[in-house]
Order: sequence, then C-alpha cells, then structure tokens
Amino acid sequence: MSPKTARAFRRSLVRWYRKNGRDLPWRRTRDPYAILVSEFMLQQTQVAAVRSYYNGWLEQFPDFAALAQASENDVLRAWQGLGYYARARNLHAAAKLVVHRHGGRCPRSIEQIRQLPGVGKYTAHAVAAFAFDQSVPIVEANIARVLARLFNLHLPIDRTAGREALWKHAASLRPKNSARVYNSALIDLGALICLPRPKCPICPVKKFCRAQNPEALPLKKTRPRTEELIERHAFVVRQNKILLEQSVARWRGMWILPQLKTKTTSRFNSSQPTKNSATQMNLDGLKPSSFRKLIYAAFFPFTHYRVQLCVFSQARPKIEKRVQHWFAIDALESIPIPSPHRRAIAALLP
Repeated sequence: MSPKTARAFRRSLVRWYRKNGRDLPWRRTRDPYAILVSEFMLQQTQVAAVRSYYNGWLEQFPDFAALAQASENDVLRAWQGLGYYARARNLHAAAKLVVHRHGGRCPRSIEQIRQLPGVGKYTAHAVAAFAFDQSVPIVEANIARVLARLFNLHLPIDRTAGREALWKHAASLRPKNSARVYNSALIDLGALICLPRPKCPICPVKKFCRAQNPEALPLKKTRPRTEELIERHAFVVRQNKILLEQSVARWRGMWILPQLKTKTTSRFNSSQPTKNSATQMNLDGLKPSSFRKLIYAAFFPFTHYRVQLCVFSQARPKIEKRVQHWFAIDALESIPIPSPHRRAIAALLP
C-alpha cells in the first residue's frame, strides 16, 4: 500500500471510529498503570467480562504502589473469575518491579516495558501507544484478522512467518501522530465489522481491502485436538467449616476442594458423554474406601483441555495439614477460590 493510499485508509478508518467506536473505560484514561491493567485483563478474555472487573480492580488497587503492597491472597481474590491466574501474578510482580526499579512510574520505552513480568511485544506496544501516544504498531487478534484480509495474507498468522508479516504490515500503516486513536479504530474495526463472518457491505474501508474471499482469512495452523480430563475432589463439611486445599499446580496459591488420590490420570474421548457413562468413568482408578458417592459433576474449559470436575462426598478424609485447612463457610467470600470450585461449593452447601 502506497503512503498516499495508507493516509486515505487511515482517514476513512478514523472518521468511522469517531462515530462508531466503542466507549470503553480504559479508553478514557492515559494512565499507563490503568492501561496496563486493562491489557493484562484483556489477554484471552472478552471485553464484556473485563468491563465488570476493571473499575473494581482500580478502586482496590489504584496504582502501582497499591498493587505492589497488596498480598497475593488479595490479588488472586480480586482476579477471581477472570481465569488464567498467571496474569494476576505477573501483574502483581510487574507492579513490584515498577515500584522498586522505576520509583512507581511506568517506563516509557518499549524495551523497558517489555522487561516487566508477563509483558510481551503486543502489550508493550499497546502501553506505548495508548498511554504515551507513541507512533508504534500493535497487533492483537482483531487487528490480525483485519490485516490478513486487508493485505490478502495467505500465511498462517500463528506461525513465525505470518506473525512477522502482520507486524510488518501494521508498521507500514501506522501514523506519525495520534497512534492512540488510530490503533483503537483498527481494533474496533475487527471487533465490530471485520468479524470472523465479516460485514463487508458496511465496512468503511472496504475499497482498500485486497481479500478475494475474506471469510477464508486469516489462515491458521491446524489446532491439536482438545484433550479431555477428569479431576476428582472431595467435599468435606464439619461444624460450619469446609476443608480446602491450597493448589500448587494450575491454580497455584488458590484454595480448591481437596484432591482425591487416584491410581491413574483419567481421560475420556467422548465429547458429549452421557450422565451414566461419565459417572462410571469417574469411578475408575479411585480407591473405594475414599468416597461415598459422586455428588457433583461439571465441565469447564482450560486452555487446551476440557475438564470434568467430579466431587465426591468424603467419609473419612486423611487431612494433610501442610496444604489443607478448615475454613469457616461464612468466610469463603474473602478466600481466593477458582470459579469451577466455587460453583461446586455453592451448589453443594445447604
């Protein structure tokens, strides 16, 4: 795309955006901390879900210093429900680094921003563009879809060559000024118009698009089949207290229902198992003396897995004091518990 055509593209795009762009809370600020928080929350999470957490987070942790001083328990509790809790831990660590290394002020250079825990190329560029209005390209999921169609890119965008091509095209279109507005417009074009099923007839920049079959783009490499796992946990309540276990794996630092020891790791292949067959599979490998009966079962997705959470009533639990603890039921709201386990507890408590 020639410089002249690129300028015409940007004018048409920004004109549309000023009339139709989304009013998002993180677009009303230039505070790099608030913008960094939004970018962490938006990783692998839809805008609608982030909206309900963003303002509450800023009320509880209004700046880098407040977040750096917070306990991990409070951070995980505030993040609860957003999933992918490594993001919360990385954001917490980033705040500590900004306070200790940069005096509580977010660095302006992309190189220094990228040194923060959990910050990759896109997030660093996003903070530079949205907080400091630096003339830098950004490429996230919506923009990737727009650029792949705009330039008729026939390379898988989740492979190195495709990613490099996207960043190169993004750089070729970036304006010298007002990168904050332009990049927001590009994101919203992908979020509102250039969808997986594109609304080409009403696209404000359709005359610039080279895609002959927009719906076939972007290309992606074949995804591995989603693995399905079964996880078994115990439900133990005594005298208005519930037994929980601090996770050291997937939900490190959070409290979950105690894991039941099994002889083997269980997997199932049926994408829609029947209730009876699922229940039968859940009993495989579980020592008979360790449970009474299956009292709860539900599915939840996790990255490349689909997990069936199975909860059994526990008759005589062997309590591991090092990782397990009794909590008062009326104090559970203050404890970081991952959503699948919190839903199970809510369903099982009288």
